[in-house]
Amino acid sequence: MTATLFTFIFSAALLLTTLAKLWLARRHLAHIAAHRAAVPEAFREKIQLADHQKAADYTSAKARFAMLGALFDAALLLVFTLAGGIQFIADICHGWFGAPLTQGMATIVAVLLLSSLLEAPFSLYHTFVIEARFGFNKMTLKLYLIDALKSLLLGAVLGLPLLFGVLWLMERMGAYWWLYVWLVWMAFNLAVLFIYPSFIAPLFNKFTPLQDEAMKARIEALLDKCGFTAKGLFVMDGSKRSAHGNAYFTGFGKTKRIVFFDTLLGRLSGNEVEAVLAHELGHFKRRHVLKRIVATFAMSLGFLWLLGQLMQTAWFYQGLGVSTPSTALALLLFFMILPIFSFLLHPLLSAYSRKHEFEADAYAAQQTAATDLANALVKLYQDNAATLTPDPLYSAFYDSHPPAAVRIARLKTL
Repeated sequence: MTATLFTFIFSAALLLTTLAKLWLARRHLAHIAAHRAAVPEAFREKIQLADHQKAADYTSAKARFAMLGALFDAALLLVFTLAGGIQFIADICHGWFGAPLTQGMATIVAVLLLSSLLEAPFSLYHTFVIEARFGFNKMTLKLYLIDALKSLLLGAVLGLPLLFGVLWLMERMGAYWWLYVWLVWMAFNLAVLFIYPSFIAPLFNKFTPLQDEAMKARIEALLDKCGFTAKGLFVMDGSKRSAHGNAYFTGFGKTKRIVFFDTLLGRLSGNEVEAVLAHELGHFKRRHVLKRIVATFAMSLGFLWLLGQLMQTAWFYQGLGVSTPSTALALLLFFMILPIFSFLLHPLLSAYSRKHEFEADAYAAQQTAATDLANALVKLYQDNAATLTPDPLYSAFYDSHPPAAVRIARLKTL
């Protein structure tokens, strides 16, 4: 393959992917608008028209904003690649740093920091305009900046040693470097799973043990019934940042803990909380977390092998606007363009995730009343202003959870 041909392939893929994103968003907007005037029949007894229309408007606002973000991301990628942005930054770092490994690290860090800085206005607008307009944002600008600083420092503490190790292995381990990098990547991710509940999450939120003794007894009885052991039951101060509610498991092995948003506990009844927890336990009992970890590691191995082949070809660099090949630039270029060439995998990954959600719902219906889970889901859709009428094709690409109508209908059969 020639560099010119690869430039054409990359440009065509970027154009088609961006157009597909815009087309899917327009379909989504049109579908929501067509169903905005009336609550779907299955939800009319529990969802008010005003809440349904709020969800439609909130989802539409996010979709329009995502269209702008897709255009910006495409333009930024072109600037970094074909317009020579990465090569320009690499040349500067080459003049400032001596060792090739240091030059490579500096280039990658500089590109990532510059990207984050350019994308910051989008994050600010989403948080302080869209989320605030619909009553969800509870975050102050000060807290936002503190979170950003913490994330930056955490990324440096965890990411820089990992980046150094990856680049060192790429340069020193010969033709099979990708296998060694994969092993390090697996070990790093598993280590983060272990330390996240106790050391990382508390940097951003306050976690307090569940104080409601009646609720605690119900949950512990359910855990015992399902054969699940957790290090603790915690309530997170999610209301400090957002009015959205949720519940989740975190950790791995003996560090597993159950976390409820304070906004969730204030909205659901005891039976509904128990049903939501039973759904989460379904993911554990059906080994969904383990399956997803295995699938992620398998895909990462394939991607690293592919990178190992591409970085040995001149057309890969030249076709993306880079004239001085290096392991660092190969790593950077590959993972910048990967989302473009893997976009068509979205429906498959979403379908796999939705399959797990159905299985977890079925498990919850065995342990608690299916009607309790259905009622809880309706409240969560309402409180989070999630649209009840997404475009089916858009949902197939982007939604990891089944559409509300499909999910509730299946629960009714259980």
